Amino acid sequence: MSAVIPPIVVAPTAQDPAIAGDGMGCHAGGETLLAAARSAGKSEVLDQYAKDYPKGPHDQPQSMCPAFGSLRVGLRMRRTATILSGSACCVYGLTFTSHFYGARRSVGYVPFNSETLVTGKLFEDIRDAVHAQADPAKLDAIVIINLCVPTASGVPLQILPKEINGVRVIGIDVPGFGVPTHAEAKDVLAGAMLRYARAEATAGPVQAPRNGISSKPTITLLGEMFPADPMIIGMMLEPMGLAAGPVVPTREWRELYAALDCAAVAAIHPFYTASVREFDAAGRSIVGSAPVGHDGTEAWLQAVGQAANIGQAQIDAAKNRFLPAIRGALSKMPIKGRITLSGYEGSELLVGRLLVESGADLRYVGTACPRTEWSDADRQWLESKGVHVQYRASLEQDLAAMEEFKPHLAIGTTPVVQAAKQQSIPSLYFTNLISARPLMGPAGAGSLATVINAAIANQARFDEMKAFFGDTGEGHASGVWESAHGVPADKPEFKAEQRRLLAKKAKKRKAEEMI
Repeated sequence: MSAVIPPIVVAPTAQDPAIAGDGMGCHAGGETLLAAARSAGKSEVLDQYAKDYPKGPHDQPQSMCPAFGSLRVGLRMRRTATILSGSACCVYGLTFTSHFYGARRSVGYVPFNSETLVTGKLFEDIRDAVHAQADPAKLDAIVIINLCVPTASGVPLQILPKEINGVRVIGIDVPGFGVPTHAEAKDVLAGAMLRYARAEATAGPVQAPRNGISSKPTITLLGEMFPADPMIIGMMLEPMGLAAGPVVPTREWRELYAALDCAAVAAIHPFYTASVREFDAAGRSIVGSAPVGHDGTEAWLQAVGQAANIGQAQIDAAKNRFLPAIRGALSKMPIKGRITLSGYEGSELLVGRLLVESGADLRYVGTACPRTEWSDADRQWLESKGVHVQYRASLEQDLAAMEEFKPHLAIGTTPVVQAAKQQSIPSLYFTNLISARPLMGPAGAGSLATVINAAIANQARFDEMKAFFGDTGEGHASGVWESAHGVPADKPEFKAEQRRLLAKKAKKRKAEEMI
């Protein structure tokens, strides 16, 4: 059965710089795309994003395409299909990254060109794709994600049917010019799903979780975590008569109902603003921070117990069972060395707390995510220990911290790690080597020391390599040179002239856009 679709009014024209030429518009620039999106009727969603995910003093943190976060959430869910609408180059990069990180299913794609974008045919193609995929025997939900150009062109996913043959339809806009990081894009989809699930639960009975309903009050855990962490948290909650609930983003649609049906929500990752809004609407209390280290665990158990109306005697029982073990693990596996830390996952402040309690001389924590009230306790604790905390940190700020503090170990994103190694500073990639470890409770207390101490101990190897290779292959002489002319000479005057010409072209292009 075909859905009745109201007329589509598409504001941009073929001459709009956001969709000019081949219709891909990737290089129109954030401001141009943002203006086009507003003129195309996307002001409401963009205003909400600006409120939920405020940018920092700079335009935007430098990380991967934010849409990867929403795509990752959908691909990790059972009985959920994901369809992308965007430029082919963007879709290629997103699918490549998804499969690099272990996705085991296909990603749908609805291609377009200037004509289909301007006439509204792209929306019709998306609608047809959703109808074709909506098989209730295989799927609970279909997620459709507008990337930059369809968002800028006003492709109205909000008028897609809310369900087809019993399959839920979730349409979201995740433009790079509206959502700052891929971490926050996870919240965009998680919040949209929670809103849909909350409406279903309000309307009547819903499906129980795959493993049944917990006999104890549960604490929903907000934010992606290492798989062992929810189990560790569950053990720490047990003396209080509580259980760990689902982790949001969930792995299956029906877990959303159990997530909403909780005693309280633990905002382990503090930037899930849209998700918090749905839990607030459901009347659930929100607790910030996480059970990391001795001090963090003590404060978190107290806050969670109070939020769930647990008696102080039970809260103290949980503390007495686990705090001595955490203190013992921290003292048994100390970390010695000066460290700078940065990342874009959202758990940077939690890792920072664990490093400090492990004995590290931590000077700087940079996170690409924004400051929220749910991270205030972590920020205040770190600052009381003399650690500089930088929200919405840019690559330049992370590198400046490394230059200023001269760490024995730099933990950060790929470009930070690269820059550190070029300076013979041992370094570790945050996402794969730090955040992919248990952080909570007694297990987290000793999880970082081995890898960090081993990395710091590699300083002698870096010094040896630097002494051997010297300045070979740096700057203008990068590469292997075997010609008769030898290493090329540096020509700063030529570089300056090229920079001047490029700046002139950019200025001319900007002036033409304003006409």
